[in-house]
This record gives sequence, C-alpha cells and structure tokens, in this order.
Amino acid sequence: MPTEKPTPALLTALREAVGEANVQTSSDELFVYECDGLTLDTATPGAVVFVHSTEEVAAVVRACHEASHPFVARGAGTGLSGGAVALHGAVVVETARMKRILELDLENRVALVEPGLVNLHLTRACAGKHLHYAPDPSSQGSCTIGGNVAENSGGPHTLKYGVTVNHVLGLEVVLPDGRVMEFGGPHGRGAGYDLTGLFVGSEGTFGIATKVWAKLTPNPETVKTLLAVFPSIDAASRAVSHVIARGIVPAALELIDRTIVRAVESWLHLGFPTDAGAVLLIELDGLRDGLDLLAERVMACCRLAECLEVRQARDEKERLLLWKARKQAFGAVGRLSPSYYVQDGVIPRSRLPEVLGRIQASAERHGLINANVFHAGDGNLHPLILFDERVPAQVEAALKCNEEILSAVIDAGGMLSGEHGIGLEKLRFMSRVFGEDDLEGMRRVREVFDPRYLANPGKAIPSRRCWEVKGHKPPAMRPPMRKQ
Repeated sequence: MPTEKPTPALLTALREAVGEANVQTSSDELFVYECDGLTLDTATPGAVVFVHSTEEVAAVVRACHEASHPFVARGAGTGLSGGAVALHGAVVVETARMKRILELDLENRVALVEPGLVNLHLTRACAGKHLHYAPDPSSQGSCTIGGNVAENSGGPHTLKYGVTVNHVLGLEVVLPDGRVMEFGGPHGRGAGYDLTGLFVGSEGTFGIATKVWAKLTPNPETVKTLLAVFPSIDAASRAVSHVIARGIVPAALELIDRTIVRAVESWLHLGFPTDAGAVLLIELDGLRDGLDLLAERVMACCRLAECLEVRQARDEKERLLLWKARKQAFGAVGRLSPSYYVQDGVIPRSRLPEVLGRIQASAERHGLINANVFHAGDGNLHPLILFDERVPAQVEAALKCNEEILSAVIDAGGMLSGEHGIGLEKLRFMSRVFGEDDLEGMRRVREVFDPRYLANPGKAIPSRRCWEVKGHKPPAMRPPMRKQ
C-alpha cells in the first residue's frame, strides 16, 4: 500500500498547533500506531499528533484540511475492525490525553467528558452516587468513550440498556474542515435532525468528537446473576430463544462455550464446569419485588432446553467473579493460542444453532480451533478463530475462515457488525448486504460532512472516491473466497 508522507509545511503547522514534543514522526514511534486490535491489517501513519483540547484538535484538522492530507482519530486502539489504521500516511490524531470528566451533573444524570476518558472510569467516578454508565464493552477497562462513540460500541448489558447511541445526549465535534460544532447537548437533541445519532457510529468519517454528554443510568435496586450449564451449545442457544420468546428481557444473556470455559477455568480457577458444552451467564436486575419470580421463569426456560444445572451467585463477590470470567474470556484465549481472530456479526436469535454449526464446520475444514463467547440475547456473535500469526499458512486459513463466517451471517439475514464497526476489515462485504443505491445514499451523507474524504478515508463504506481525491488507487483488498 503506497504511503504519502506529510509535507514539511504540514509538519511545521502540526508542531505549531500542539508543540514539538507532541508530534511523532520517527519510524520507531510510528510503528506503535500501525494497527488497532486487529493486527492483520496495518499501515504506517504519516505522523502521530497528541492533542489535549478541542482547540488543538481543530488546529490539527485545519492544518490537514489546508494541506489536503488525510487524518484519523485514535483513542486506546482497542478496536477490532481496522478502524484506526492510518491508510495512505494519514495523520493520527491521538486523543488519549483528553481524559477529563469536565462535569458530573448527578441531579440531571449527565456527565460531560472528553473522548480519551476510559469507559470504566466514568462508572467509577459515580461510585457511591447510585449511578453508572451503562455501555460496557469487554474492553471497558481500557477502551475510551471517543472510540465507543465512533464505533457505537455495545457490551453484555446491551440487551436491556442499548448501545452507545442510546446513552449519548450530545457531542462537541470538530468537522473535517476544522470547524467546531455542537450536536444535541446535556438535555438531548431537541428539535431538528438527530445529528448526534447520525454521528455516533460514523467511524471517524464525519469528524472527531471532542466532548461527549453521556447519560448516567440509575443502579438497579437489586441484581441476580445466574450461571446455567448445558450439554451443548445448541441447547444453550435454544434456552436463549425460550427466554426471549416469553417476553423476558434480562440485563445480560451471554453464551460461553466449552473451549472458553476451560481456558478461563485453567487461568482463574473460578469453579466453572469444564465438562459443560456451554454455559449461559444470565443477569436479571430491577425492583426487588418480583425478581425471584422472574428468575424462576428464566430457570424454567433453561430446563426446557435440557439444562444440566443452574447456579445463582450467592453474593456480590461471587457475582463479580462470574463477570470476571466473561470479561477476561478473550485474555484467557492466550493460554490456548498465540493469535486469534474475533468476528462481530449479528443474526436472528432463532438462527444461532445453524450459524454456529456453520462456523464450527468452517474452522474444522481449515484445521483451526473455533471458540465462542458472545451476546446471545441480541444475536451478536463473537466467534474466535485460533491460529498462529507467525505461520503464513495458518494466517491464510484464518482469513478464509473469517470470510466464511461473514458469509454465514449474511446468508442468515444478519448484519456485518453489532459493535466493532465495518472499518477496513469488512468493507468489501458491504455490497453483499446493501444495494448500490443504498451505498450511494451513504456516500452522499458522508460528503455533507467530508466532501474531500480526508477524515479516516477508506473506512465504513466502500467507495473509490476517497482514493481518487488523492489520485491513488484503492488498496488491494483480500480476494473473495471461492465456495468450497
């Protein structure tokens, strides 16, 4: 992939905007920013610029706009779709140092935060105030609010509480020409178009969020956390359908298969049943009155699906241990394999057994191990393909398996992403889900914000225009997988 370096004039303007020490250009420094959590897609940035305020972000973006040079915002780099990869020597605008909580309005249940604030730190700031920030990605201990806004991130409690867009009341943003605007505010969007909702999930292609008005959610009166054990992943999937079909909406409904259970247990020693085919982590919350009855109804649904046993966390300590197993699941995979590829498709819940079967068959066909831990309640799959990145043949096999996973998702009437975004990784699959008229409509919306395609070019929607602006050809994408 060709790389266009920033001109000396642009580098001078960047240094004037943020100071010499906050502009990195050496190859060793740039290497750190070649990828996000998806390590198979890489590109070297033209420069990395650390920003500390809205004014600095605006000055950096104006400099890039005047030089017709692309830029991409980046927070913690925990994304999993190549969304923060700096194609064509883009300038990385690193927002991780903008991490303040500017206002905590407990009376109105609103927080004003900067984009570099770590997700979990907002909930911790509300400790003792009976409030929390509901979106809780598995990486919430490291991912940032700005990245969550860009990707419309979710998490285990999405089933009841919704994704990031449901908890953002307003945004201050720097548009791709350097102008600063506000969408919505502490009291919501008000009249007119919902530009906040449009911006959330735009993957950095509309500009950079520099302030976020985040909605705080009251803590439930009580919580019950159950661990249901099943002989197979099919049985656990049927239990999910039973629960939802009866109008029950748990706070979370997470499926963990045998491979992940064994990895977690060998690491954390939490007493998980390693002979189980799969387990469901089920959390119910709300008013104390009636929650026991709701738990009984959920357990009855599990028994209909051949559940072997149901355990209930006896206290908060045990509940946190169960969630530790879920949150640390991806880390535990490191005990099984030096590398893994995690996907993020969404399918109808009723198609879970079928699609999971296709995923398992694909992994076996390519000689790889498949593991599963995902948000079963809303059909958001996170299959993991285990491989060794140091072995080219295994890398190729993992990529082919990944393409077959996305094909299975599409064939089931699903969508390409629930929370990780399209990024660079899934770009060429968009035309299999959307018609050309649909895609053209998306391009026109983007061009309202960024007619020159300078903001994170080559992401989210397929278009040759973003490359033609700079006179480049689009990068060679992975070749389509032939049907077996």
